[in-house]
Amino acid sequence: MRYEKDDLEKALACLKEGGIILYPTDTVWGLGCNAYDEKAIEKLYALKKRSTEKSMIVLLDTEVRLERSFANIPEVAWELIEFTEEPLTLILDEPKAFPKNLVHTDGSLAVRVVDDVFCQHLISKLKGPLVSTSANFSGEKTPKTFSDIDAEIMEAVDYVVKHKQDITKKNKASKIIKLQNNGSIKIIR
Repeated sequence: MRYEKDDLEKALACLKEGGIILYPTDTVWGLGCNAYDEKAIEKLYALKKRSTEKSMIVLLDTEVRLERSFANIPEVAWELIEFTEEPLTLILDEPKAFPKNLVHTDGSLAVRVVDDVFCQHLISKLKGPLVSTSANFSGEKTPKTFSDIDAEIMEAVDYVVKHKQDITKKNKASKIIKLQNNGSIKIIR
């Protein structure tokens, strides 16, 4: 699905200025910021009314960026990425160069290589990953379409992406699997 270049450029400018965007992902609508901007991450936690002990997901545009983002990626991760047909979020150990307030206290980080062209292009132009968390206040129901998003959320962000606002198909959240460097595998969702 095509998007307006101006929409992408406005979202990009917002992210570069430390802002928070409301945007469509390959799963549900998300709230996001630059994953390397510690202050933007703090702002996102506050907007979401979420405990900083609950991690958020980081979206990547390519498997190359995934490989560069972690000290070690278990071989099974590559197999899961290759053979899983639905969106898949992996929780991996030893992320590199991410702010401390984004990394879980156990030293892990949840990541997903997105299959959405708008997100891929936004991450590529930002030259870095995006934080992604569902577009709702913590503890509230995850909106399945743009029209389900609370007006208070829309007013609280710095930019609302126009792309895919009219899509009524209800997407679901990704599968989540935790893969530890010690070989442990745990299905979270």
